[in-house]
Amino acid sequence: MFSVDSVFMFFCALLVLLMTPALALFYGGLVRSKNVLSTTMHSYTSIAVVSIQWVLVGYTLAFGSSFHGLVGGLDLLGLHNVGFKANDDYSTTIPQSLFMMFQMMFAILTPAVMAGAFAERMKFGSFLVFILLWTTIVYDPLAHWVWGVGGWLRELGALDFAGGTVVHIASGVSGLIVSLVLGKRLQSKENTPHHIPLTILGAGLLWFGWFGFNVGSALTLNGVAMNAFITTMIAATASSLSWMIYDWAKNKKPTVLGAATGIIAGLVAITPACGFVNVMSAIVIGLTSGVICNFAVSKMKEKLKYDDTLDAFGLHGFGGIWGALATGLFASKDVNDAGANGLFFGGGIDLLLKQSIAVSGTILFCGIATLVIAKIVNKITPMRVCETTEEVGLDLVLHGEKAYN
Repeated sequence: MFSVDSVFMFFCALLVLLMTPALALFYGGLVRSKNVLSTTMHSYTSIAVVSIQWVLVGYTLAFGSSFHGLVGGLDLLGLHNVGFKANDDYSTTIPQSLFMMFQMMFAILTPAVMAGAFAERMKFGSFLVFILLWTTIVYDPLAHWVWGVGGWLRELGALDFAGGTVVHIASGVSGLIVSLVLGKRLQSKENTPHHIPLTILGAGLLWFGWFGFNVGSALTLNGVAMNAFITTMIAATASSLSWMIYDWAKNKKPTVLGAATGIIAGLVAITPACGFVNVMSAIVIGLTSGVICNFAVSKMKEKLKYDDTLDAFGLHGFGGIWGALATGLFASKDVNDAGANGLFFGGGIDLLLKQSIAVSGTILFCGIATLVIAKIVNKITPMRVCETTEEVGLDLVLHGEKAYN
């Protein structure tokens, strides 16, 4: 009954799961050697904490019966009635239990991405409390807004194929807020990557897993899924080239780290658009994202003097914003008749306005809610490590381990 699409979605779910350990490698190589294990723990404990939260309450808050378009009801609490039978509201060709697991991987990845913004200075216990609250209060309702039947952004007609708002804007903006609450690291200007090959490996595995992320969001192996496959590949390569050329012009040398980071910027930007735009539009989105995110990471962060440790806001926040708005420019019903025509494809300004509302609503909700959560957690258990811990390294002080002996 479910054979072809079930096998396809099972594989896609595994690909998305791979993205979180891949992120641990990508982030781990970028921090100083004394903090690589603590940074890795952010990714792996996101898997542990969010998986349990998702099956208990997260899935129903995201995909349960809508409560005024704001959050899912409790009808699926503890996976009640979530079994091998399809939920026709989302897919008629795969079991609801498989859809639940696929969506779980998105929920896991998002706080792990966010953690890059405040790496090297947050207590581990505080991190556990924070991500549990954040996933429940921010991620789950936002996923319902965008993807849940009855969600207000879905009803508005805003488009987000695979998580530009839900995953990337949410993680980027929220990560920035937490980094501001915590304050700068003691030696924030000495943030030299300790192991670039580790980061390169992480980037490659993220790229591989991202096809499950984007292509799988079609929930079936059809023409839209294949279009997402192609546009995801092309946007990533275009962004890598534009980032590398930007670096080359600016610093007289093309860097390997820049080329790899450009891949991630392109993948982020194409995520909301991949199932709605054609390949030529994907090239434009990718080329532009490489420049926009490079500018955010290298120029804007320096000018505004905030300490986004691993550029979660510069890459995911800015890349997600550009990708969501670009969907309003380049979407075409010739690609996906369930979508809409953007500004450049005869649809006028209507879709762009809806995308702008989705972006603004996501930024405001995530920013305000994250600030409140961070302040509450900080009162309960101070989130910032002491100066001695920061100087010695979080790995040894918090976890009693060293990455390299």
